[in-house]
Amino acid sequence: MNTEKNALNKIKSKLVVSCQALPEEPLHSSFIMGKMAYAAYLGGASGIRANSVEDIKEIKKQVDLPIIGIIKKVYEGSEVFITPTMEEVDELCREGVDIIAMDATDRVRPDGSTISELFPKLREKYKDQLFMADCSTYEEGLMAAELGFDCVGTTLSGYTASTKGRALPDFDFVEKLVNTLTVPVISEGGISTPEELKRMYDLGVHAAVVGSAITRPMEITQRFMKSVTAT
Repeated sequence: MNTEKNALNKIKSKLVVSCQALPEEPLHSSFIMGKMAYAAYLGGASGIRANSVEDIKEIKKQVDLPIIGIIKKVYEGSEVFITPTMEEVDELCREGVDIIAMDATDRVRPDGSTISELFPKLREKYKDQLFMADCSTYEEGLMAAELGFDCVGTTLSGYTASTKGRALPDFDFVEKLVNTLTVPVISEGGISTPEELKRMYDLGVHAAVVGSAITRPMEITQRFMKSVTAT
């Protein structure tokens, strides 16, 4: 695992590729995600975002890049599913993930706590671990920085009840965070073209994550088919 801030330095002004496939998707396989990460590496990616310890283990065999690790787990009665509890954080720490990303919205977590209550406990337990806050609003980004997250991401903009329908990528959200926060801002969510990626860097983000536009061929195909069926 990269120590201290080295992982963040390695992805500065570069591209992180999200290599994820959920159980209902055709490419759901740790082996395939490992190869996907290797392909991203050959294409010039400087970091990988991955879901589950199994996928992360396989990706580590294929590439020597900083990994932003998450565990997506659905708990009944809670909308929070990206690294939602201490249990998932413990698993990722045991695996030695460079940066742990977690839902940092203001929604109630599966154990009934808020991020303001949970994160201080995590920071005390894992003083040297890098944490990324997946946020949906400017206010959540400010709160995450105040809580001590090492970087703030725009990952959940458009994916919460209060931000549903928001146009992505959310350039305004990114710009407000960049102009306010002193911690690195990582743009994630809805970046579909190289031009949109360049605009993010022009706004001053520390790094950007691109996922579906690169690593989800089913969704890419659906985008193309929309143009065909519209004619």
